[in-house]
Amino acid sequence: MGSEYLKHMDSVNETELRLLMDRYGDDVWKYAYVITRDREQARDIAQEVFIKAHYGIRSFRGQSSIKTWLLAITRNLSLNYVSSGYFRKILLFGIVKSRQAVPSAESAYMGERTAGEIWEVILCLPNKLHEVLVLDLEHELPVREIAQLLGLPEGTVKSRLHRARKSVESTMKGWEQ
Repeated sequence: MGSEYLKHMDSVNETELRLLMDRYGDDVWKYAYVITRDREQARDIAQEVFIKAHYGIRSFRGQSSIKTWLLAITRNLSLNYVSSGYFRKILLFGIVKSRQAVPSAESAYMGERTAGEIWEVILCLPNKLHEVLVLDLEHELPVREIAQLLGLPEGTVKSRLHRARKSVESTMKGWEQ
């Protein structure tokens, strides 16, 4: 579904919406999850993104890819959720619970890093660093589109990507020792 075609539409029909959901649904959910760190909330946000896309296609100007537009909607909805007091209470409760859990000797012995562990390191980075890294690695957006999505200069995006990669590398080296 080309973005040139979409920018002249007033609404998206059910078939076109299903195509958008099939093509970009995973990306939208993953990005919402990166920001909210809550699977259920990410699912709800992903649904809301496509509802907004369905009714708000007129706001798509075609200046970026449809994926970037959907991720911008995702970001806005996710940040609104994160800034709510409800999110802060749930997150704090989760942190307190996780600190109480002690890893088993067997799991501590397993020195093999999995992709999941690497993503955990990425998600522990400050938001401004993990957000650009996820958009780069997971969503494969070019620096120009990341900058556009986040409203930042390209140089800032490049700098944050560099700092995020160095931080992940440093943390992983610390695990090896």
